[in-house]
Amino acid sequence: MKLALTVNRAPVTAEVEDRLSLADFLRDHCGLTGTHLGCEHGVCGACSVLLDGEPVRACITLAAAVDGREVTTIEGLDDDASMAVIRECFSEAHGLQCGFCTPGMVIMVRDALARGRCESESQVRQELAGNLCRCTGYAGIVKAALLARDRLNAAGAPAPSSQQKEASLP
Repeated sequence: MKLALTVNRAPVTAEVEDRLSLADFLRDHCGLTGTHLGCEHGVCGACSVLLDGEPVRACITLAAAVDGREVTTIEGLDDDASMAVIRECFSEAHGLQCGFCTPGMVIMVRDALARGRCESESQVRQELAGNLCRCTGYAGIVKAALLARDRLNAAGAPAPSSQQKEASLP
């Protein structure tokens, strides 16, 4: 199948097999290895990316299904101001260990912030329930999400936009 889509704001075309997952396409065809493959069943969340601004599991999404759409990976959020705050908070709050789950975690924290779903520890835990981490015990990750929320609020910055291309914070 001929595939044409936008990946991290750049047009991409490729010939792919119908059964190729989006995660494999991003890693093997685009060289974007920040999309991690853990369970390959959509359970662990390590492969989370944004599809038209909404989080999806790239391991269970077929590349053929995203023809004509926009995909944003963790690499595509390098210049996103809200992600800079989130990354800083993950580091400061010890939300990182081996780093394998981190790309999916920070994408999901960014999405939860965009939807105003980081109001309490229990709410953050519920929002991140679909992302597994075998190293941290989640305390640092939850603390990082709440710290990012507080920092973004203190800066008077709007919550990150659900559409990456519109996100712009100080």
